[in-house]
Amino acid sequence: MNNKQRGITLVEACVGLAVAAIISTGAAPSMRQLLDARRFDGIASQLASDLQFTRISAVARNQRLRFSLQTDATGSCYVIHTGSADQCECGNADGPAACSGDAQEIKTIRLASADRVTLQSNVLSILFDPQHGTSTPTGTLHVVGADGREVRQIVNVMGRVRACSPQGRVPGYRAC
Repeated sequence: MNNKQRGITLVEACVGLAVAAIISTGAAPSMRQLLDARRFDGIASQLASDLQFTRISAVARNQRLRFSLQTDATGSCYVIHTGSADQCECGNADGPAACSGDAQEIKTIRLASADRVTLQSNVLSILFDPQHGTSTPTGTLHVVGADGREVRQIVNVMGRVRACSPQGRVPGYRAC
């Protein structure tokens, strides 16, 4: 009698699942680190671009523009807007910034706590002058990742932005 086995046994299936579970458990932290690193890099690049955008837009519009940063328990946010520093706030998580008086929102970016990246700054707002592209005051904005990585976007009095990383810990950025 020919008794050939077709398919796999229950024991073989369980062993295969156990091996797959062990491999995926080991890969999960690596995947999380990779996603955190990509998100961190993207936010650091976007912040530098938006600072330069604010300066260029102020000159192009011939209008004083402001870059305002806010942080609370839900995350970080910045608003590019006209008007004074206290005229625009990030508002709720889904809608545009809430501006009062004649101030107008140009762009709002929000980072939720779940993004595992926070923004910090030594100034709450930077004003860009339309005639020369200069900034008042100068400021340093910090992009800080959950793993301790940090990139600093430094805005000088001429309105220029340069990026660096403390002790050169983040690849692609020079040391501060």
